[in-house]
Amino acid sequence: MTSSDIPYPDIEIYLAQAPQEPLNAWLGELLDAAPLHSVGRHRWKTRGHHAGHVIPVLLVENAADRFASLWFDSAHTPWPRDTDCARDAATRLGCEVRCSLGGWQPGDDPDRFWQVLPDGTERAIDWPDSGR
Repeated sequence: MTSSDIPYPDIEIYLAQAPQEPLNAWLGELLDAAPLHSVGRHRWKTRGHHAGHVIPVLLVENAADRFASLWFDSAHTPWPRDTDCARDAATRLGCEVRCSLGGWQPGDDPDRFWQVLPDGTERAIDWPDSGR
């Protein structure tokens, strides 16, 4: 098994739009998750399941530069990497999605992200300086 085959310990993506109804439908379909419920100002949670594991999910609205953070706190998600989740989310939710380029290590550029558009376009960007 190579390092690229090892699942990430968690998955975090950033959504340009986080409409509750399509997001809840996507999470319900993939993870058998109940609808997101409010746990404070601009914070929503649910729990899903995948391959016999519980998957805690947290949505934070306006977490970074008008984007919502969607965090799956588990290594047992349907996606091995953030980029895989970003591609799935962009297609299913019809919005721009951003994520880290890979597993972050000390010395990595914290402003380099991967951008996925609903039409399938993907590219590395500097964020927050990338504009739209």
